[in-house]
Order: sequence, then structure tokens, then C-alpha cells
Amino acid sequence: MAAGMKLAALCLLAVASLPLLAVADCECEASTDEDSDKGRSLTLKIVAIFCILVASSAGCAIPSLGRRFPALRPDTDLFVAVKAFAAGVILATAFVHILPDAFEKLGSPCLVDGPWRKFPFTGLIAMLAAIATLVVDTIATGYFQRAHSAKPAAAVGDVETSDHAPHGGHGHGHAHGVASMMVSTPNADGGGTQLIRHRVIAQVLELGIIVHSVIIGMSVGASESPSTIRPLVAALTFHQFFEGIGLGGCIVQAKFRLKSVLTMALFFSLTTPVGVVIGIGISSAYDENSPRALIIEGVLNAAAAGILNYMALVDLLAEDFMNPRVQNNGRLQVIVSVSLLVGMGLMSMLAIWA
Repeated sequence: MAAGMKLAALCLLAVASLPLLAVADCECEASTDEDSDKGRSLTLKIVAIFCILVASSAGCAIPSLGRRFPALRPDTDLFVAVKAFAAGVILATAFVHILPDAFEKLGSPCLVDGPWRKFPFTGLIAMLAAIATLVVDTIATGYFQRAHSAKPAAAVGDVETSDHAPHGGHGHGHAHGVASMMVSTPNADGGGTQLIRHRVIAQVLELGIIVHSVIIGMSVGASESPSTIRPLVAALTFHQFFEGIGLGGCIVQAKFRLKSVLTMALFFSLTTPVGVVIGIGISSAYDENSPRALIIEGVLNAAAAGILNYMALVDLLAEDFMNPRVQNNGRLQVIVSVSLLVGMGLMSMLAIWA
């Protein structure tokens, strides 16, 4: 977990520093926005920081309330339905918002030199990012499973402590018994394997979210047009809230220790606001139409779209839709399918304004 957080911090730093390469670069065309108003824009950006921060924190915290509200526990139908809705939001974000923007950036008329307009690099980068996520997902899962199976039955305190803490209906002696069985018996090993799987999913999803959250935040912070920022505030608040629910659901299922949960929630909640702050800092010298800026944003957006597509389809939707619990319950199948479509539909509609 500590290694995962260090990697997330490095990714955040790397992504945040890339747009600085585009500062003071050559311009394709000078931006002549008649709606430019630095004073009003700065006010809206500050509002955006607080709205997005609150929405992100609230969304990420809601799944954790299952400890107090039984209806929100991971083993309830409501939890599965809300998670499907959040996965629909993430999927629509990738397909409807991020990927078209990446095509627009890398297909810009400003990119007259180089191969960018001669080949659909956006689709290639998104595909490679999805495959890279699959490779990381597979290697990380295999590594932790081997490390888990190598541990003696008595050294599984982390699983024992976090496994039954949210449910509160079992004594410590019973929890130790279940934890030991998860390692020592073939039948129960599936439980330990599933827990490891949930932990890998949560950390990989967080890394994917960091990439596009920082870029989205910087695009808001660098804009000087109130008419552009205003709809983005509403769209990003909605998006971050339900994306937070999806990530929070994965974190709850992973049963991390409290310190790890708080660290992951803090990373998620701060990435977009930090991106806005960075955008504000470079707005005076940043030209979004410069070739270097277009390439950097286009490549990062395409990679983020590929990562989120993989995570939404494979690690969120397939994980639940292929679960025997859902497949053996026709009513639950209808509920999660409708919830998925509603999440996709609402997030897709926001593309009309932002």
C-alpha cells in the first residue's frame, strides 16, 4: 500500500509538471476570447476548487458509511446499484468527454509538423494505455497473491482486522479463524484472493483517475472565460461526486486500514483542485493552442481515456455483472443495468454544456 501511494504521488507530480513544458511555446493563433474576464474567472475558479473538493470528499466518504448504515454495506443491492451508476459515469467520462477532446487536440490544424495528423494516434495511445493497465493489473495481482500465499496463517492480521471491522457482528476470535482459513484452506483461499483483487483494483483505479483529474483541473484553472468555466464547475462537481462513489466503493471492498483509506481519499479529493491551482498559476503564460501544449494534453487525455475505459468495463462492471449473486437474481440484473444506463446517460448529457 505504501508503495502504491508513493507511485501515485510520483504520477501526480509528473502529470502536474508536464504542462509547464508548454509555457511560452510558439502559438498557432493568438486566442482572442471576447468573454475574457480575469476577475470573474478567478472568482469562479475559487468556487470550483471548493465545490469539487467537497463533492469529491463526500462521494468518496459515502461508501464508508456502511459501518453506520447497513443499507450502504458492500453486500447490499443498493451498494451494487450505486457502484454501477458510478461506473457508468466513469465510462461516459472516458468515451464522451475525454476521448473526443484527445482527438480534437491531436487532430488540431495547429499541428502542421510531425505525424500527428497523418495517423490516428489518439486511438493507438488509448489502446496501449488500456493494455498497459491490463499488464499492471495482472502483474500486481499475481505479485500480491504470491506474497499473500507465502505468509504463514498467523501473519494475516491486516486481513483479520479490516475484514470484519465494518460489519461489527463478529468477535475477534471468530475473525481470526476466518482469516486463518483464508490462507490455509483451498476453499476459503478464494476469499483472500478476492480481497487482494479488490485492493489492486482500488489502487490502479486511483492512479488512472489522477491522470485525467489533474488535466481537467488545469484546463479550468488556465481558462479566462467565465462562460467556459461556469458549466465546467457544475459538470466537474457532478462527475467528481459519483467518481468518488465508485472509487470509495472499491476502497471499502478492499478493506484497507483506516490510514490507507484516508490517504487514498485525500489523494482523490485533492487532485482536481490542485490541477485548478496549477492552471491559475500558469494561466498568464500558458497557450492552449501551442503545438507542445496540444500534444501533451492530447496524449495524456488519450491515455486517461484508455485507462478509465479498462477500469470501468473490466474492474468495475464485469466484476459485478459476472458475479453469481447478480447473475442468479433477475431483479438485481435489471436494477444494475438501469443504474448503469442512467449514470452513462446523465454524464453524457453534460457534454452538451461542458
